[in-house]
Amino acid sequence: MIPIVYLNGAFLPLTEAKISVLDRGFLLADGVYEVIPAYGKHFFRLRAHLDRLEYSLQGIHLENPMSLNQWQSILQQLLLQNEGLDQAVYLQITRGVAPRDHAFPKGIQPTVFAMSNPIKPVPEYWLQRGISTITLEDIRWQWCHIKSIALLANVLLRQEAVATGMQEAILLKDDQVTEGAASNVFIVTGDQLRTPPVSSELLSGITRDLVLELAREANISCKETKISTHDLYHADEIWLTSSTREILPVTTLNGALVGTGKPGAKWQQLNHYYQAYKEKIRLGMYQN
Repeated sequence: MIPIVYLNGAFLPLTEAKISVLDRGFLLADGVYEVIPAYGKHFFRLRAHLDRLEYSLQGIHLENPMSLNQWQSILQQLLLQNEGLDQAVYLQITRGVAPRDHAFPKGIQPTVFAMSNPIKPVPEYWLQRGISTITLEDIRWQWCHIKSIALLANVLLRQEAVATGMQEAILLKDDQVTEGAASNVFIVTGDQLRTPPVSSELLSGITRDLVLELAREANISCKETKISTHDLYHADEIWLTSSTREILPVTTLNGALVGTGKPGAKWQQLNHYYQAYKEKIRLGMYQN
């Protein structure tokens, strides 16, 4: 079945969706995006994702082309028109079509595109054995709090990890952890869960925020604070979080074992709570 996508006011088959070569997203990466999971055709924290979309749009001085109700309607229709109970919606907005010029053009309409694909399950052996990571210098731009479509640096960093047989790169700037190439970072030291605070150096992940909420509800000590390279290397557990990979335990860092070399007890606990939260979404028990 050919996927159905949304483009500039119309639902149409993916094979028929076209944009101009003068679109500023294509020429200048002038746009922002979101990835929104849905379980059982119910969105995972849709309002939080749309709030972050609004924040990113404000960051690049682009007016939101839709109201909250319009977004909810469009994205729900997109889910219903595509196969799979568990899907990930990719939503992208660019400044639109105009002759190539670095300055903002006037009087043009933004390009709005959304597509939905089945969520690929995380490999079971990642959950059983954990994943391997390396540390790399954070070479990205200074406004990482904006979910920009300009992802070349992230692509190069992830590829460097993949080329060495790793699943992700953990990024360092001035001897401090920022985030992963496409994930947020948590560490466990003793009984305390820690993650870097929200700043312009990292994206505030929706999954990250939920993990903090679940930890607090479970009376697990957690703190948003800077994490040094030393802290990372001496952590008892390391986790990576993202919308589609959820919470992944890191068991190898730069070739050395993390903790016992197996997914830790705190990860087991938080992942259990996270999966229970997901199941409630599937059952329609949470409102977006």
